[in-house]
Amino acid sequence: MKDRICIFAGTTEGRRLADILSGHADITVCVATEYGEIMLGDIKDIDIRTGRMDEELMKNFFAKEKFGLIIDATHPYAEIVTDNIRSAAEATGTEVMRILRDCDCRVKNAVYVSSVKEAKEYLITRDGNIMLTTGSKELSEYTGLDMDRVWARVLPSHSSLESCEKAGIAVSHVIAAQGPFSYDMNLAQLKAINAAYMVTKASGKNGGFEDKINAAYDAGAVPVIIGEPPQTEGVSFEEAVSELAEKYGIMKRKIYIIGIGPGGHGLLTTDAKNAIAECDAVIGAKSVIDAAGAGKPSFAEFVPSKVLAVLENNPSIRKAAILMRGDTGLFSGTRNMLDALKDGDVTVIPGISSVSAFAAKTGINWDGAALITMHGRDTNLIHSVNTEKKTVVLSGGENTPQAICKRLIAYGFGDLKVTIGEKLSYPDERIICGTANELAGGEYDSLSVIYIENPEAEKRVRVGICDDEFIRGDVPMTKSEVRAVSLAKLELRSDSVIWDVGAGTGSVSVECALAVPDGRVFAIEKEADAAELIKRNMIKFRTENITVTEGRAPQALENLPAPTHVFIGGSSGNIREIIALILKKNASARIVANAVTLESQGEIASCAGVFGFDYYECVSVSIARSQKMGRYNMMKAQNPVSVFTMQGGVPVD
Repeated sequence: MKDRICIFAGTTEGRRLADILSGHADITVCVATEYGEIMLGDIKDIDIRTGRMDEELMKNFFAKEKFGLIIDATHPYAEIVTDNIRSAAEATGTEVMRILRDCDCRVKNAVYVSSVKEAKEYLITRDGNIMLTTGSKELSEYTGLDMDRVWARVLPSHSSLESCEKAGIAVSHVIAAQGPFSYDMNLAQLKAINAAYMVTKASGKNGGFEDKINAAYDAGAVPVIIGEPPQTEGVSFEEAVSELAEKYGIMKRKIYIIGIGPGGHGLLTTDAKNAIAECDAVIGAKSVIDAAGAGKPSFAEFVPSKVLAVLENNPSIRKAAILMRGDTGLFSGTRNMLDALKDGDVTVIPGISSVSAFAAKTGINWDGAALITMHGRDTNLIHSVNTEKKTVVLSGGENTPQAICKRLIAYGFGDLKVTIGEKLSYPDERIICGTANELAGGEYDSLSVIYIENPEAEKRVRVGICDDEFIRGDVPMTKSEVRAVSLAKLELRSDSVIWDVGAGTGSVSVECALAVPDGRVFAIEKEADAAELIKRNMIKFRTENITVTEGRAPQALENLPAPTHVFIGGSSGNIREIIALILKKNASARIVANAVTLESQGEIASCAGVFGFDYYECVSVSIARSQKMGRYNMMKAQNPVSVFTMQGGVPVD
């Protein structure tokens, strides 16, 4: 006779355990709602009980059914349910296994509050749209907020929609959907409502917390996190699976992640062919399956969450092959796939990279080459070409070989030698050579390998670039020595997001862009002729990671991504409003502001008291340059400049 197990399955973990244990034990799954029953899908050989139970009902239920084990896989915030399960189990002498989530969820640049009430009080004092992702039960506690600003993401059930209506949330502001939600889904929803804040609970990785936080950052929304969930003693999901698998003889699913090489069957390794042959099914992008699927049952999915769903919904697949184009360790989705499948028995089989196949076909030695991918991402191609003698590019999407050649031409690299390898390992493979000028008008496969040679690569480290090198016109410019001090005070990082407010000629923007090629620089300038001048200097210094924004601060800053660093060269008398907006976007942003006049110095100095910076410093920079006067060289003084550095201020409306 099979052991009898009862699972309280209010989470993804509960559903997964029901699937794993089905057929190995006599399983009863308890869910609170009919929707929870629907979400159990087609799991076979389980008995489902729907409806909420208090402690007394649980005691009677446990005593009657005589379960050998109760598995509490309810949500971390379902404290009352967990307490009732424990008490009822103790009263009936039943063993309990509590499944815990990893809730080490402290994140930077987030607002932590202890309760829904505290979250509401915080949000009332802030402007901007709000997305609530904490469910429907506590919506009434947000009463007092302007509900025109609020969107609620809730389960698509009658009770959830009723709660939204009672809370005064319009139907058009309800996102009714069942999780878990991927990063892409979260990002799309946050952007769709132009969210300034996202309210969530610290529900752990399996609750989609990381995807929500990362999406909020990229959407420019501040995460407002309600506490850290109280967790009783228990075991992790991984520990539970391991313990149950050993007790009930459950065989773990075997998964292979296989790199298929460039795509042609001829470059598929023997190990890859053998692994595919022994698998029950293959999973991957349709083009990859077509190239190497070997006639196996297939599932055209490549997003980790969807691949995981395929495996969860098809327990009969005991051996699965997840196919990846190219080499599993080279610009591959393998890392994310491994994270998603960490519970399983996974073996990675590498493939031959398209770069290796390209080098073999062309005889090119790519030792020391900069290797970048532009497939689905915006990489600073021009910096690489400008500073490296060899650059290898993996193209894709909108960044086709034609588009890349046109990009090279725009930045003065039209005469560089370019080699394109397309459809490598396929019968219609092509290798095309020429200059960027010659190849820009051709037609090529989007997924190609491109090799760019620049014998005259720039190797200088540019700090305090000579003023005369910039295209000047009649636009003000931060002089080289002051510029060098200001950049030193900024303390930039390799991935900085920089605002240059009152950018003038763009001299500071250019130096920032050269210093952090993996970062982004936003040059904000109110004068149209100056904005055009910045664009000309971008081309001259080959700094394509600058975005020019024409407009007056602070209004022109509203829709920019949150900065990590800000340089203020000109404020048009709006310094306090500009700093207020910066701190609203990112309270930890490092700000450097220059002032020449006593009035400007006073305005900036007054901000120290207004915003209460943790770090505040003013340095006076006095520069004198030699000047030829007859037979003599005399020192000619420039206007002293005050360089203010501020960080860690408190946002003030």
